[in-house]
Amino acid sequence: MTAVVDEAAASPLCQALAGPWWKPLAITAGISVVHVDLSPDPVREGEAFGWLDPQEREAWQRYMPGPRRRFALCRAVLRAILCDYLGCGNEGLSFGVSGHGKPFAVVAGEPSGVAFNVSHTASHGLIALAPSGRLGIDVEERIPKPSLDTLIEAVMGAEEQADLAVLAGNERLELFYRFWTFKEALIKALGTGFSTDPSLFELPSDIRRGAKSGVFRFPYLPGTAWGLEDIGTAEYAAALAYELPLGQSSPSSGPDVDSAPMPEKA
Repeated sequence: MTAVVDEAAASPLCQALAGPWWKPLAITAGISVVHVDLSPDPVREGEAFGWLDPQEREAWQRYMPGPRRRFALCRAVLRAILCDYLGCGNEGLSFGVSGHGKPFAVVAGEPSGVAFNVSHTASHGLIALAPSGRLGIDVEERIPKPSLDTLIEAVMGAEEQADLAVLAGNERLELFYRFWTFKEALIKALGTGFSTDPSLFELPSDIRRGAKSGVFRFPYLPGTAWGLEDIGTAEYAAALAYELPLGQSSPSSGPDVDSAPMPEKA
């Protein structure tokens, strides 16, 4: 289960988590989560820009103002935390990219084993960090979507669609975002990007019924178990997914929960 960070101050990552526009949010299974304030602030944005390397500054220039601000603030916080944890200067930290576009930290030309993932929406950013392993995080502002029915059909499985069909209005929108953040976090943890169709796997039934945590297995990867945590608040929907150690089938002492069978894609 997720604990507030004050209850887990022994984590070595916690030492690096506080900053001028970011703060520890939660910790679970050795994974720390940081909240980044992405609201407009010229002073913060100028300081964040100073953390970026030349390639990141080139990328920054290609964004529109909103995405530009979110990119700079989140990347600066990520750099500050990684530099503290890895014991390196900012100039010695760079990033490589996997075949599916997932970044990893590089120090003095050598890939680091530290795991991280970043997500942002509107004025909220979340960064998940762990000493090792695969993880993914997603945060979404619960904004209305005029094409929600079409989106549900495109990204949800049959049972998930049935769960959503019995609701209307804000309840339906909130459940959609809850489902979607879990799915997005799982895809990001897996590291396969858009090659994974979210409609071809379904969340565990206990998660769909409102459980805050659970265990998931991709139907085509039954040997790997993933821990799931709902870390959303009244302001945003958010979820964390992380690979469980080999042989561990639950994030706690509770029973293992498998995903629903993979449905056929029409």
